[in-house]
Amino acid sequence: MNTRSDSSNSTLSSPWSFFGLALGWSWLFWILAILFGIGIETTLGVVLGLLGLIGPMVAGITSTYLTHGRQGRCDYWLRVIDLKRIGTRWYIVVFLFVPVLTAFAVVFDVLSGGSGAAWEGPAIRFFAAPWTIVPFALSIFLIGPLEEFGWRGYVLDRLHERWNALASSLILGIVWSLWHLPLFFVEDTYQYNLGVGSPSFWLFMIGIVPLNVLFSWIFNNTRRSTLAAMLLHFMVNFTGELVALTPRAELYSILLWIVAAIIVTVMWGARTLTRKQ
Repeated sequence: MNTRSDSSNSTLSSPWSFFGLALGWSWLFWILAILFGIGIETTLGVVLGLLGLIGPMVAGITSTYLTHGRQGRCDYWLRVIDLKRIGTRWYIVVFLFVPVLTAFAVVFDVLSGGSGAAWEGPAIRFFAAPWTIVPFALSIFLIGPLEEFGWRGYVLDRLHERWNALASSLILGIVWSLWHLPLFFVEDTYQYNLGVGSPSFWLFMIGIVPLNVLFSWIFNNTRRSTLAAMLLHFMVNFTGELVALTPRAELYSILLWIVAAIIVTVMWGARTLTRKQ
């Protein structure tokens, strides 16, 4: 895997420069919403929320153009649009991994005496009007996965230059988790409704770390495909929008993410998370 930056400026190509720009951009807009009590369901709240959401994308594109030459920039965009990098087997993993893991969490909860899960509002609407799933899916794909222009599209390679794949994944997972923190104080966001300090808060923050190992696993095994990461990000968000897990099923889900991350690390190796060590 050739992940070297084209730039001789170690400060600009440092992953910490990227993290500073990504978090600084995102937190600026979200903190404005917090300070002025602007809920995410208002027009201004939507604008501030979306401006904050594109922080990783802005940082990724900006850093690419500051630290890469023409070849590096072409590679950056090719990894977003190249469908052939992924391969049939990995498309199956990308699209089925999250629903299957979620289904196991539901089954474990039911076997423990719980109800497992319930359909969220969007899923109920799809039963009545199936065609509405198309614009809904497109909206999900065009929001959350934009983060991947930065997380996997740029900075994961920079981390790989300094640490092995597992360590890089854990570092990125911690930063990615902290990146969400202001959203817990923006009214009406998903994170706000979880509640700061609640069990759901900790499950959300902790769960992102093992999830990130699996993102890296798929990214590294699809020739650094940003598109693969975007599709996996879409499946995480899309599944979450359709299915509401019970608190215990949510706990099972996080435990399964952790187990899956451990299995992947043992089987594929911590150095690259691929068969090629």
